[in-house]
Amino acid sequence: MSLKRTLRIVAVLSLSLTSVSAFAQDDEGGEGGEDDRKVTYKAKTEIDFEGLDVSGELVKPSGSLVAETKRAAFNPLIRLRMDFNQEMVESVDEIK
Repeated sequence: MSLKRTLRIVAVLSLSLTSVSAFAQDDEGGEGGEDDRKVTYKAKTEIDFEGLDVSGELVKPSGSLVAETKRAAFNPLIRLRMDFNQEMVESVDEIK
């Protein structure tokens, strides 16, 4: 066996033999400690803001923003034909 392989085997064996599992322990020492500590909440919580005085000032930005909306220019997908009399005449010949 090579030296590297032997060192790996020794490392794995030493880690597996020295590993210890840790278990949590209750403060009271008993196992039923969680059942004794139950949290209860009020059914309704009320917050009273009557006694609070809030003071402050309105802070605005130093400049003003002027946004000019410009219509977007798109290539038309539909060509509008203003004069199609010749096509109408040809379509009559196709029907006959």
